[in-house]
Amino acid sequence: MVSNIQKEKAEQFLKFHHDKEILVLLNSWDIASSKIIEASGYKAIATTSMGIAACLGYPDCQIIKLSEMITAITGIVNNVQVPVSVDIEAGYGNNLNEIIDSVKKIIATGIVGINIEDSLDLNPALIDEMEFCERISAIRALSDSLGFHLVINARTDSFYTSSGSTHEKLAESIKRGNKYREAGADCIFVQPVWEKETIATLVKEINAPINILSNPGIGAGILPPSVRELQDLGVARLSLGSGLMKATLALIKKVADELSEKGTYNILKDTLTPLPDAAIAYKMAIGLNKF
Repeated sequence: MVSNIQKEKAEQFLKFHHDKEILVLLNSWDIASSKIIEASGYKAIATTSMGIAACLGYPDCQIIKLSEMITAITGIVNNVQVPVSVDIEAGYGNNLNEIIDSVKKIIATGIVGINIEDSLDLNPALIDEMEFCERISAIRALSDSLGFHLVINARTDSFYTSSGSTHEKLAESIKRGNKYREAGADCIFVQPVWEKETIATLVKEINAPINILSNPGIGAGILPPSVRELQDLGVARLSLGSGLMKATLALIKKVADELSEKGTYNILKDTLTPLPDAAIAYKMAIGLNKF
């Protein structure tokens, strides 16, 4: 049973993909990170599957049990007011029936959107495009049967896994993106793409809102375009993916290394300065402050 509130949030989330202003998603992995993002003024929450898995001690790529993922998602949905979209990787199933059963359980948490990808463990061979279209169509049919519009963000990993030139990867991404849109996807997610010309081509050639990953920690030191630049290119949705979670873990390691090697606290001190800001972040994480 899908509540009226869930239906309204789904409609709101879908609208964000067609607004003039780009939709920016920081990607959370637990209740605290989600509440801080919401309290910082962001319009929606999107999860990172890698972040949720790592939080529970698992590697990425569907090693985590579906029940554990659902528990994490439920906690997030129940602790924020904004729409929540979740990364369901390849769908948590070995066949179409299992994937639909998993999606039905995930929808029951109160989420309004999903990411689903066309690779398995980022293997070189992508899922057959017609098979993936069948998955999208079946998920759309499930959503329709429940009386609400689940926002489907279909991710193609052509740039990640396909061999060949950039031109060939681009052509494959465009072909798959348009087929996924026809099958019922609302937004097409292409990553990792950094070059403005390539992004502009994706926006022009794919008949759907485009989601770009902006993760400064990947890409041989190449900085992705800024939010303003991506908006000017016509990108509808920007995700940070696992970047925020990795940055948090990296901070822990930096503090630990400095303390063990030098016996000093400079990195920790710099992060906690000014102290009132650190206190505000904590209050945001437990729902005492919203700005």
